[in-house]
Amino acid sequence: MNTNSSLRIVLFIVAVSSLIANSQTTENSSATAPNSTNSATQQQMIVVTGAPGTEEYGELFSTWAHRWKVVCQSNNIAFAAVGWDGANHDIKNQEAAADGTAEAASNDRERLRQLIAQADPAASEPLWIVLIGHGTSYQEVTKFNLVGPDVAADDFAAWLKIMTRPVVLVHCGASSGPFIKKLSGPNRIVVTATNSGAEQNFARFGEYLSAAIADLAADLDHDNQVSLLEAYLTAAAKVGAFYQEDTRLTTEHALLDDNGDGLGTPADFFVGIQAAVNTKSGEAVDGLRAHQMTLAAGPNVIRLSPELRAERDALEVQIEALRQQKADLSEDEYYDRLEQLLLPLARLYAAAEETAE
Repeated sequence: MNTNSSLRIVLFIVAVSSLIANSQTTENSSATAPNSTNSATQQQMIVVTGAPGTEEYGELFSTWAHRWKVVCQSNNIAFAAVGWDGANHDIKNQEAAADGTAEAASNDRERLRQLIAQADPAASEPLWIVLIGHGTSYQEVTKFNLVGPDVAADDFAAWLKIMTRPVVLVHCGASSGPFIKKLSGPNRIVVTATNSGAEQNFARFGEYLSAAIADLAADLDHDNQVSLLEAYLTAAAKVGAFYQEDTRLTTEHALLDDNGDGLGTPADFFVGIQAAVNTKSGEAVDGLRAHQMTLAAGPNVIRLSPELRAERDALEVQIEALRQQKADLSEDEYYDRLEQLLLPLARLYAAAEETAE
């Protein structure tokens, strides 16, 4: 190995060491009032609880939805709820009309449409939409079941068309797989409990995802926070374990799509937090953008501003693209390019730490 290669490797190690020392950052910019409405600098979440069908399912869905609400309340994320909530189903619409967050809607589908329409389409922070309940799919029509008129994947496609902000849509119900093809696109992350519309049985994925999203036991890369990717991988693993331990045929296989190719990647394609299989389309593999989306963090985690986070995300995308090209580059060229990306990334984390002190 020549001197230049050795120097590059030394710089690489220094950059990585600095990066590790400063990498405990969370996705939310610092703020003081939980659930405030500054949507340009605050993540927003809409949790939709669908028609349960039975009391047993209703209790489960309420528990899962409450977990998402607690995460939002603890992490300065604007929260709105739509849908079934037990005996007092209409209370959410009554509260919405009372606090001015939305007009009283005639049904849950209309309430959901209003909330999406009121979200700033060009905000810098993500809009999360989490669907908890049952789903159906027949031919080209895939729906999420609500009390009253159901909402279709095509409805979301129309309502979200003007959105340039990051959008995260998680469908925890059965027959949810076709949502990926309908909603995949730039700046979009779509997670589904099933890989097709044919997986029609009750899906347990939503239970494990709602538990993992704020559980540091799901922190696979040990940076003291849980990303959507880590929660997805943890939940999928627990779903698999459930069916194996119960000696049942697995009837749900979750998918994640964040590269806009509309294909999605199953959890067993990942080794750690890296997708080990490239997409057939030649696009970047799924997982990177989902790993940049974090709701909850542990104590003493530095908070990146939206501007620094956008810079960080862009650098990480370039690093992943370079990693995919490694086999086609000489050692010198690879490390030279990597150095040019890792050093500014390390400086970015150092700047964030200085600001936090």
